[in-house]
Amino acid sequence: MAELRSVAPSFVVLGPSGVAVRDRLKHLTPEDEKVLRLVGEHMGSLASKDLKVRCADGLEHSTDTWAARKRELTPVSSSRWAGSITRATHDQWALARRGQSAHIRNLEAGIHMLRHRLSLPIGEKGSQRAAGGYRSKQEWFAKTRRLHVLQGRLDAARTDHEAGRVRVVRGGRRLMNTRHNLAAAQLTEEQWRAHWDTARWFLQADGESGKQFGNETIRVNPDGEVSIKLPAPLACLANSRHGRYTLSSRVAFAHRGAEWADRVETNRAIAYRIHHDVSRGRWYLTASWQRPVVQTVPLATALAHGVIGVDTNADHLAAWRLDVHGNPIGEPRRFFYDLTGTANHRDAQIRHALTRLLHWAKQCGVTAIAVEDLDFAAEKTREKHGRKHRFRQLISGMPTGKLRARLVSMAAEAGVSIIAVDPAYTSKWGAQHWQKPLASKNRKTSRHDAASIAIGRRALGHPIRRRTTPPPQHQSDAAGHRTVQARPGTRGHEETRPRFPGPRIRSVPPGRGTNAGDQNTQNRSGRSAEHEFWHQDSLPLSL
Repeated sequence: MAELRSVAPSFVVLGPSGVAVRDRLKHLTPEDEKVLRLVGEHMGSLASKDLKVRCADGLEHSTDTWAARKRELTPVSSSRWAGSITRATHDQWALARRGQSAHIRNLEAGIHMLRHRLSLPIGEKGSQRAAGGYRSKQEWFAKTRRLHVLQGRLDAARTDHEAGRVRVVRGGRRLMNTRHNLAAAQLTEEQWRAHWDTARWFLQADGESGKQFGNETIRVNPDGEVSIKLPAPLACLANSRHGRYTLSSRVAFAHRGAEWADRVETNRAIAYRIHHDVSRGRWYLTASWQRPVVQTVPLATALAHGVIGVDTNADHLAAWRLDVHGNPIGEPRRFFYDLTGTANHRDAQIRHALTRLLHWAKQCGVTAIAVEDLDFAAEKTREKHGRKHRFRQLISGMPTGKLRARLVSMAAEAGVSIIAVDPAYTSKWGAQHWQKPLASKNRKTSRHDAASIAIGRRALGHPIRRRTTPPPQHQSDAAGHRTVQARPGTRGHEETRPRFPGPRIRSVPPGRGTNAGDQNTQNRSGRSAEHEFWHQDSLPLSL
């Protein structure tokens, strides 16, 4: 029998550490757009050169080399522009480094799975926990060749990782590869070039606390007026004092506008980024700032009014409300979303589903939502599932990372705590213990609905099964109470259900069922024979 893995304890997820809001820069003049393009191109070229130097440094990077890069950028931009470029470059290198480490782990997992399956006899069946052998000799031989290919990739990745060598594309590798598939992307070469040049611009500035309006490079005053500190080579284009260019557009953040205004008036740090949407021909300004780390709500406090268990699936969220004792209340709810189409459409679908979920939680008065701590890092590998293309697409299509990030940020604004639980055996045990008991003629309980109950009970600290195993002493209560719903200190928890006098059928008038439990008290011909002396009547003499 396979040993069950240990279940990690549930915990309250930390809230978002940052905030970002965006507004459109409307009514820009041709001169404004010209200045923005020139600044973006100039700063983008400097960012590309700095990224090349940072990648060449590799693991030899230090504070001295960082300072040297900043000194080289300052004469051709400004001190604050140079600081923003070097910081963004270092973050980009660190992101590529983390992606390289994740790629190495995926290769190691694939090689381990290949070696395991190659060591098994051909045709050996697998189980839910471990993959079996390959089906034929041809497939076995093809996988041996793939093992050598993955081993070569792993050796090359490890060599680059040890040397600190990363490969970064400013503008995005996906957009770069689109250049070779313009027909499939439905783009002309000029349209692709416009997207490529815009993606390589650099129009972002870090905030500084204590400075006027929280940012000296891209400044937005409380009235929404936007001004930019021009780099030294473009200072001749300034239309304001101190080498600044003021745009004719005004911004007004509809979302979190009051919070943004509070930071601006108190001169707290706010980072800004100007972005150009080539497809729509629009300019946008994004403001972002960090939030202080707030102490999370204790787990017991969050669960004081029950919990809503949510099971994440490829096309919907299955949710069920549970009380503090782990009993399901009301009917299950499902929140559907469609993950086909563009990235913006998928993101909007997720947001709409989460909005409906949070509104339902507020209506129920529940302040906690329990979700599984899923990542599917080990389940997405091609080597484990092999020919199960539909299953691999199903797992890869589940938006676990984006949904979790969206849910945490949206729940923080709604005052709802998110509780992460271990996903071990929730679907299996939920279907085993809850799917059939909750099914009726008018309600068909699915496996996902039962899994949501298992998730909620695990968050509450209750076992998933409906009742604990009876004690060993003749199935009695000598070793403790059997149920998990009633506490040992509850009065009458060991007694049987009381018998209330009265009829059980509505057609019988009141007072006629007082002695219904004792059949011998009734004047009936069919009295029970065990309560009287039995004798046999004598036979008649005429027979």
